[in-house]
Amino acid sequence: MATLTLLQAVNDALRTKMRQDDSVLVFGEDVGPKGGVFLATEGLTAEFGAKRCFDTPLSEDGIIGTAIGMAANGLRPVCEIQFQDFIFPAFDQIVSEAAKLRYRSGGQYTAPMVIRTPYGGGIRGGLYHSQSGEAYFAHTAGLKVVIPSTPYDAKGLLIAAIEDPDPVLFMEPKALYRSVKGEVPEGHYTVDLSTTRTVREGKDVTVFCYGAMVPVCEKAAAAAAEQGVETHVVDLRTLLPLDEEAVLDAARRTGRVVVVHEAPRFCGFGAEISALIAEHAIEYMEAPVRRVTGFDTPFPNTLEHHYMPDERRVLDAIEATASF
Repeated sequence: MATLTLLQAVNDALRTKMRQDDSVLVFGEDVGPKGGVFLATEGLTAEFGAKRCFDTPLSEDGIIGTAIGMAANGLRPVCEIQFQDFIFPAFDQIVSEAAKLRYRSGGQYTAPMVIRTPYGGGIRGGLYHSQSGEAYFAHTAGLKVVIPSTPYDAKGLLIAAIEDPDPVLFMEPKALYRSVKGEVPEGHYTVDLSTTRTVREGKDVTVFCYGAMVPVCEKAAAAAAEQGVETHVVDLRTLLPLDEEAVLDAARRTGRVVVVHEAPRFCGFGAEISALIAEHAIEYMEAPVRRVTGFDTPFPNTLEHHYMPDERRVLDAIEATASF
């Protein structure tokens, strides 16, 4: 079993499926011979040729529109949007076309396609290369929204996304691309979509997180344990469809909940977790649900380390929730 970075695991997943299935194509801006701005597709053109891994014009709506047409005609395109911040010119194609194709055609057509895109902060990319827009897309029926946080999950979830019969937005936390490593099996395996992952067992406070916030919450939980607070950390992995029962079970387990994400607080995904618990598990709650998030401002450059939740902010929330 190889030890890979999250970035290498993404590449391995693409390579595995392309070897297995000739209908899998990879394309986007600079993903061909260059291998993408982060090198996630490095070596794919050399192995599979320019007909299966190729560059596109700088046109996000064109990339997604092309993928929809391919998917509706029997191919399984995996297209890359170079930064999630650039996805908005293709917003209509994603939410009004790809996500609606099965419903509007009465099941005659589907869009088995994956949109890969790096998101979030952590590389000092400033306001145009650091946004976390998952909440925009989690509001869209017919779409799946997946965010891995480990190399094992990155490969298994991406293969599952490619094999899924409906469109999947696969958001990759670029802060973790090279900063986390883990054992990844060779060959084909999948991690089921719409499942959570228990990162750490605990009985006092439950923390829900995803993406780049998972290792942050792990560190905060370890610090809390030194003070006698046992934190139950859950990686959501798939935001849409969300494993609601797993979320509720984890919330009921402790009766105290903290939700962490780097996207802005207002209408962020943490609000949905809070509402779900309020509607279905309020009688188990011993404290208000606390959110630790980015701020309701554009993403800053020099102040990136203040904007993104860190171990101290998460630990403060855990302590406050535990002592409420």
